[in-house]
Amino acid sequence: MRTTWDIFCKVVDNFGDIGIAWRLARGLVREHDLAVRLWVDDLHAFQRIWPAIDPDAAAQRCEGVTVCAWRTPFAATEPAQVVIDAFGCTLPEAYLAAMAVQSPSPVWINLEYLSAEPWVAEHHGLPSPHPRLPLTRYFFFPGYTPDTGGLLVEADLAERRAAFLGSGTPAFWRELGLEAPQAEELRVSLFAYENPALPDLLDAWVADTHPVTCFVPEGRVVPQLAAWLSVAGLQAGDVHQRGALRLHVLPFLDQDTYDHLLWACKLNFVRGEDSCVRAQWAARPLVWQAYPQADEAHWDKTNALLVHYTEGLNEAASHALSGMWRHWNGMPDVAGMAACWAAWRAQQAAIEQHAEAWCGRLGLAGRLTDKLVDFAENKLK
Repeated sequence: MRTTWDIFCKVVDNFGDIGIAWRLARGLVREHDLAVRLWVDDLHAFQRIWPAIDPDAAAQRCEGVTVCAWRTPFAATEPAQVVIDAFGCTLPEAYLAAMAVQSPSPVWINLEYLSAEPWVAEHHGLPSPHPRLPLTRYFFFPGYTPDTGGLLVEADLAERRAAFLGSGTPAFWRELGLEAPQAEELRVSLFAYENPALPDLLDAWVADTHPVTCFVPEGRVVPQLAAWLSVAGLQAGDVHQRGALRLHVLPFLDQDTYDHLLWACKLNFVRGEDSCVRAQWAARPLVWQAYPQADEAHWDKTNALLVHYTEGLNEAASHALSGMWRHWNGMPDVAGMAACWAAWRAQQAAIEQHAEAWCGRLGLAGRLTDKLVDFAENKLK
């Protein structure tokens, strides 16, 4: 009999939470043959990253996953054997009460956000008894080392990427109305939060000695681009040329198409957690914008990932890469964007080689789906 899993996800203010929860649910079904229900409180946001979703359905089957609308009040539901509370989203009280009378109790896992900070390994897997109910929640931390929960990735991702790069890239560019890149053209994707450093980055691209083509999926950064261009507004399909820079505004992309964009570009600016991990698996250079937090707590997360990501990189390339990341995240004591971009350009070849090697080393941390299943099965015994 297939083990049953419930994954609960609240969409906060971006698409990262539901993006991760959806990848996880699909992976558990596809690779481990589990019976998975995914409870989501905002199906309209879900539909943006996966257009097959019906935002009005109370329950629907998609990619083998039963997708359920998380509504209030929460209807009486028999809990699954394994329950994932994604990113501390707080389970419905009625569901918790039902869990408390189950025998044996469900395995309750709080899936935390990914971090490269060293304390993650120390807290991974720790139990936390519920203050009122006979339930224990376990904290599960994804991470970059084998003593953490590992990273979210499909078993066949490397093969699909290789197939795309082997024959699919020209078709992808044609779908966007473009020819293959010129020999010295740099194609960049830009998925970002609002950022004070953006105008200076765009100015640096305008002044570049080679063509820079930037693809911007619709999102929070588009109004800032419009202000820099001094245009009334931007929408999907718009193209603007300034000096060496050519800007293309793309429609909001579903998960698979966004992967293709990351694979096809030579440099990817990404934000938050999900796109950051996907960019690392893309084996392309990236610049990460951490989710801004109070008291600049995101700087610690950025620096912690840089420690891992720059390992093995020569000093000049490491300095150039770190400078771009630090400036993009608003850290002090960093050279201006023009200098950061010039340094990155000078080390581009080394950074590209490093990105490919880094992708090969990511697997050493283990796959999140495998580790979650192993953890839950050990608790169910």
